[in-house]
Amino acid sequence: MNTVDQFEEVIALCRELFEKKLKDYGASWRIMRPISITDQIFIKAKRIRSLELKGFSKVDEGIKSEFIAIVNYGIIGLIQLELGFSDVIDIRKEEALNLYDKHMTETKELMYAKNHDYDEAWRSMRISSYTDLILTKIYRTKQIEGNEGRTLVSEGVDANYMDMVNYSLFALIKLEYGE
Repeated sequence: MNTVDQFEEVIALCRELFEKKLKDYGASWRIMRPISITDQIFIKAKRIRSLELKGFSKVDEGIKSEFIAIVNYGIIGLIQLELGFSDVIDIRKEEALNLYDKHMTETKELMYAKNHDYDEAWRSMRISSYTDLILTKIYRTKQIEGNEGRTLVSEGVDANYMDMVNYSLFALIKLEYGE
């Protein structure tokens, strides 16, 4: 399989879970402020790092499900940045899926452009490095959020969410297809 096919497969896996959770819970995440989404991604990344360091899990879920969660929360974060948060569930399943697809397409296109420029360097990286990079992006995002979204020379929260999604997709490809 080529890179594009691998990305499309792991993205489809993430989207399928997103859609199933929409059926179970609706768009309940609409009430989340971006800072809460950042913290939710933080929890997922910390669990991945903990499992990487300890080498085992006491809960019957591995790191794959956590990377999928980071992908989906990252896309939710981008949606919330676009729409703002709400005090009620104010979008239907179809609209939520359309927004998911829109933001995933933008994120994927950014990754394809970077992948071209970096010549697939991500394939030589360790999954634990993606975890560390995601955690770094989370701390950067928290700092930007603490600065009320203002940066002097750096990219914003949206770019950091996109990078977290893409690092998670890299990890999912390596977990799914190996080195």
